[in-house]
Amino acid sequence: MGGTGSRLDRLACRGCGRDSEPDRLIGTCPECGQALFAEYRTDRFDARSWWASLGNRPWTLWRYREMLPVREEAAVTTLGEGCTAILPLPAVPGAEGVAVLLKDDGTMPTGSFKARGMAVAVSRARELGARALFAPTAGNAGIALSAYAARAGLGARVYLPAVGTEAVQAACRAYGATAVPVPGTIRDAGAAGRAAEAGSGAFEMSTLREPYRLEGKKTMGYEILEQLGPAVPEAIVYPTGGGTGLIGMFKAFRELRDLGLTDARPRFYAVQPEGCAPVVRALDHDAPRIEPWTDPVTVAPGLLVPAPFASERILEAVRESRGGGVAVSDRAIVEAMAWLATAAGISASPEGAAPLAALPELVRSGRIRAGERVLLYNTGVGSGFDVGRLRAALDARALDAPAHAGGRGRSTIVE
Repeated sequence: MGGTGSRLDRLACRGCGRDSEPDRLIGTCPECGQALFAEYRTDRFDARSWWASLGNRPWTLWRYREMLPVREEAAVTTLGEGCTAILPLPAVPGAEGVAVLLKDDGTMPTGSFKARGMAVAVSRARELGARALFAPTAGNAGIALSAYAARAGLGARVYLPAVGTEAVQAACRAYGATAVPVPGTIRDAGAAGRAAEAGSGAFEMSTLREPYRLEGKKTMGYEILEQLGPAVPEAIVYPTGGGTGLIGMFKAFRELRDLGLTDARPRFYAVQPEGCAPVVRALDHDAPRIEPWTDPVTVAPGLLVPAPFASERILEAVRESRGGGVAVSDRAIVEAMAWLATAAGISASPEGAAPLAALPELVRSGRIRAGERVLLYNTGVGSGFDVGRLRAALDARALDAPAHAGGRGRSTIVE
């Protein structure tokens, strides 16, 4: 095996402007503690010839290896992730006249888009000498970390909210990882994990607290351009918890424009549940950063992120794309899951169904217009969720009560 041809050049901090050396294990900026972002050398790079040659490569995210951070082929840790299908949807109630597509990352090796980030981040950590990894998780990230760490021969520990993650804990342990349940939310799990791992030598893989999960997530944008060509949708609707997907796709289209491969500037819409919508609230109030959401509650565990790290970058991606945010009820999310399954044959998790739940409101408010093409992102498979039980839970616990100021998030999606 040889080199990948990676053009990785440096790690840039958008907070203080300091650059960091990429070829050593590093988490956040050593100067200010903010997120670091990989930057690539594009001088003397024939991007058009490179793009044209991709068709001769295996259909995985590693086809974009020159614009990914892993330098040596021997370090690449893969389960065949990436390059998921983009499917047209039947006419969506409440979105008449809109051409709706769905990119289905529920078919990824570990059942969610988290495989993208962990494949690249674990590969890079392995390349740089890490021997053990840890991260807090609400579900899919922990499963993906456990699987890719096993593939790489590395130890893994995941810290999870104790309530509601029993199946996730079992899945992580099945891959050989250590699962540590923690009282509270993912924020509490993160704090407990960092305290427990201090001095252990394990490397933290939390969202945006290391530079390379984002690089795996950005391949979503590369794939969208390659699969749809110049006809990139005007809008991309995305479920938002920690925000790396939005930031990653925004970064991807910026890089693709810099390479001269597209002029596309899709609008990004962040979707959150009404019971935990800190990003939407910040967008609605034109706030410079996200304030923690108190008493978060939702049926979508991956969106139960009351205080996402590097929130300025999430808001930047949405605002600079001329997009926005929308909060939806848990009821609308569950009914969107049911509609996708019965009307389109697509298995979606609550997180993955949230964009469909948001679409009628985006159309009603004029943010998405008839004649436009829209791409919804399904981030995970729904096989671990029972729609009937979720409906019963909403009835019993009244989880459908509006928590988002303004009461937005109406949906006409019904089973």
